[in-house]
Amino acid sequence: MTTVVLADDEALLRKALAALLPMEGEITVLAEAADGAAAVEATLRHRPDVLVVDLEMPGVDGLGAVSSIRRALPEQVILMLTRHARPGVLRRALKLGVQGFVSKSAEPAHIASVVTALHQGGRWIDPEVSVLALVDDCPLTDRELDVLRVTRDGYAVADIAARLHLAEGTVRNYLSRAMQKTGTRTRHEAARYAREHDWL
Repeated sequence: MTTVVLADDEALLRKALAALLPMEGEITVLAEAADGAAAVEATLRHRPDVLVVDLEMPGVDGLGAVSSIRRALPEQVILMLTRHARPGVLRRALKLGVQGFVSKSAEPAHIASVVTALHQGGRWIDPEVSVLALVDDCPLTDRELDVLRVTRDGYAVADIAARLHLAEGTVRNYLSRAMQKTGTRTRHEAARYAREHDWL
C-alpha cells in the first residue's frame, strides 16, 4: 500500500483524485491540502510515501512547499502536477529533488501508476511536460531569475540579499544584468517582463 498526501488548490480536482487514486491502485490518501503551507504541514505530520503537489498554488507555491519539505525530509518522494511546464520550472523542480512531473490533464489511472512507480524508486516525467520545458528561450541565469522572483514579491535590495544569502552588491549586479537582458529600466519591470514570458 502506498500512502499519499494530495496538495492542490483546485478543490474539484483534489477531491476527484482523492476518490479515484485508491480505485486505480493500492493507494491510501492520508490528507489533503489546499495550499503550499498546508501541504508542508500535512507532509511533515503524516510522512506519506509520496506527496502529490500542484505546481501553481496561492501563497507558497508548489516549488516553495517542496523546498521547505526537502529541508525537513530530504528523502520525501514527490510527484508534481502542472497544467503547463514553464521554461526553467522543470529544471528547478529536478534540482529540488522532485522525482516525478505529470500533467494535470492526465488520467487518474496514469497518475496512480506514476505514484506507485515513484514509491518503488522510479522517476517519471510526462513527455508533454518535458517537451514544453525543453523549449527554453530564457536568457537569464538561475541566479538572475532568483533575484527577480523575490523582487516580484516586493522586497527591497537589502531584503533580497538577506533572503538569498547574497551580498547587496551581488544582488544589484544580477538585477542590472537582468534589466539589460530584458531591455527594461527597473528591477520591477524586469520581473514583470520575466513573468509575462513564463520564465518565473
